[in-house]
Amino acid sequence: MSKTSFFTALTLCTLLFAACQQTPAPLPAAVQETPKPDLAKLKAEIQAIENDWAKASNAKDMATVVAFYADDAISMTNNKPMITGKAAIKAEIEAEFAKRKDASAVVNFETLDVYGDEKVVTEVGKTTVKDATGKVTYAGKYMAVWEKRNGKWLTIRDISNDDAKEK
Repeated sequence: MSKTSFFTALTLCTLLFAACQQTPAPLPAAVQETPKPDLAKLKAEIQAIENDWAKASNAKDMATVVAFYADDAISMTNNKPMITGKAAIKAEIEAEFAKRKDASAVVNFETLDVYGDEKVVTEVGKTTVKDATGKVTYAGKYMAVWEKRNGKWLTIRDISNDDAKEK
């Protein structure tokens, strides 16, 4: 092997080795890890909405309760077919309000946990209803999917059911 061939091969090997040692380019912004959402803050936001929802429900304020739902919401309640759309959900809520016999009953929604981010949150919660003496007359649980639309959290999906009745 001639000196020229040897130095050419050595130069190529050095360049190849140096090329392999370069720092990789940073990932595109879309691929980089996104910051973790502040779930405590999101939970507090959702609980505040649930407090307003309970207040409106206790007052039988139909307009306020229905305003918590998106137009394309789907609601799945205990022992009933799926309810699709805000108009159908409104009709179901009106029927529930009409069935309430105890005007002094107080509903409460408690957000137990949330999962998601600043755009979509899944909430896990429980519902209790107490009579005027403070006795629990109803207990249940629910999951709700909230989506932020035009800066406002709206329920897009919810499912709820009763806790087992004591025998």
